[in-house]
Amino acid sequence: MDGLMQVVWLFLGFVMLIKGADWFVDGAAGLARRLGIPQLVIGLTIVAMGTSAPEAAVSISSALKGSAEIAVGNIVGSNILNILIILGLTSLFTPLRVAASTRNYEIPYMILITVLLVFLGSTGQQIVLWEAVVLLAFFGGYLWYLFRMARKQKEAPGQTSGGKPLWILSIYMIAGIGLVVLGSSLTVDGATGIAKMLGVSERFIGLTIVAFGTSLPELVTSLIAARKGNADIAIGNIVGSNIFNILFILGITGLILPIPFAANFLIDTWIAVGTGVLLLLGVLKGRKLTRGLGVVMLICYAAYFWYLL
Repeated sequence: MDGLMQVVWLFLGFVMLIKGADWFVDGAAGLARRLGIPQLVIGLTIVAMGTSAPEAAVSISSALKGSAEIAVGNIVGSNILNILIILGLTSLFTPLRVAASTRNYEIPYMILITVLLVFLGSTGQQIVLWEAVVLLAFFGGYLWYLFRMARKQKEAPGQTSGGKPLWILSIYMIAGIGLVVLGSSLTVDGATGIAKMLGVSERFIGLTIVAFGTSLPELVTSLIAARKGNADIAIGNIVGSNIFNILFILGITGLILPIPFAANFLIDTWIAVGTGVLLLLGVLKGRKLTRGLGVVMLICYAAYFWYLL
C-alpha cells in the first residue's frame, strides 16, 4: 500500500506541476503580449521561466528536504531531456526555423554556462554560496541582454489571450505558481519514496523520472508552439529554460544551502554540454532543426538512458 501511495503522490504532483505551469504561462504570456513584447523574448523569458517553474520548485524543495541529488539530477537531466527529447520530438512534427540571435548568442551562452557548471561542481564537489552568487551574476547578465533585445524589437501592444482582462491573467499567474509549489512537494516525496523502495539512487530518479515529469510543460508548450507556427517560442522556450535552470534555480538553491555535486554528475553535465554542441552544429548550416536532426537527438537520448541503466 505504501508503494501505491508513493506512485499516487508522484502522479498528483506531476499533474499539479503541469497544470500550474500551464496557467502561469497563459497569464504571463498574455500580459507580456499586451505590453508589446516580441515573441522571441516571450519564449526566452516568460514562457521559459514559467515552464521551468516545476524544476525550480522541485529542486528547492528537494534541497530543503535533504534530497540534494534529486535537486542537481533534476536540473541536469531536464536540460539533456529538453534538447534531445523535446526538440527531437518537436522537429519530427515540423522543421523548426532558428532565429539568428538564438543561433549566434543564446545557444552558445547555454553551452558556456553548462561548462561553468562543470567547473563549479568539480571544485569541492558542491556548489557553495559564492558559486551560487556567480551563477546569479551570469543570470543578471542574461536578463540585461534580453532587456536590450526587447527594447530593439518592441512591437505594438495589442489585445490577446481571447480578450481576457488583466485581473484574470493575474489570477492565472498566482494560481499557477501555487499549484507548482504544492505539486513540487508531492513530486519530491513520491520520487524519494519510490527510489528507496526500488533500491535505486536518487541520482537516477532525478535524472530520469523527475526530469521527465518536470519537463512535461516544456514538451507541451514546444509542441503546441511548433504546431501553431510559433517556432521562436518553441526553440526559445527550450534554450531559455536550460539557461534559467542552471543560473537561476541552482543559484537560488545554492543561496539557501550548499548543493552536493557528486562525481557522477560531472559526467552527466558534460553530456549536457555535448547536447548543446549537437544542437548548435545542427542549426549552423541549415538554420533550422530538421527531422533528420530530430532522429539523431532521439537516438542520442536512448543511448544516454542505456548508460544510466
